[in-house]
Amino acid sequence: MPRSVNHVASRAKRKRILKLTRGYYGARKNVWTVAKNTWEKGLTYAFRDRRNKKRSFRALWIQRINAAARQEGMSYSRLMGALHANGIEINRKVLADLAVNHPEAFKAIVDKVK
Repeated sequence: MPRSVNHVASRAKRKRILKLTRGYYGARKNVWTVAKNTWEKGLTYAFRDRRNKKRSFRALWIQRINAAARQEGMSYSRLMGALHANGIEINRKVLADLAVNHPEAFKAIVDKVK
C-alpha cells in the first residue's frame, strides 16, 4: 500500500508562511527554505526589538526632561532627586510630555520642587 502524505496541510502551511514573506527581496519571498528561515529570524528580531523600543523611548524621555530642566536652571538628576524627595509620583513619560507640550505645567512642577 502506498504511503499517505497529507499534502493539503503541508501545502497550506507553506502558503501561509510564503504569504507572510511577501515584499521580501529575492529568494526570501518565494523559495520555501529561504523564506521560512527569513520569517523565523524576523520573529526573533521582533521579540528583541519590542524590548529595545522600551529602552529607546526611556532614553528619549530622559533627554527631553534634561533639556527642559536645564532651561529652568536644574539638571536632570537634581530634578528627579527633588521629585522623589518631595513625594511627587510622576513617571518619565508624562514628565517628558509636559516638558514638550505644556512647558508652563513643567515649570510649575520644577518651581514646586526647588
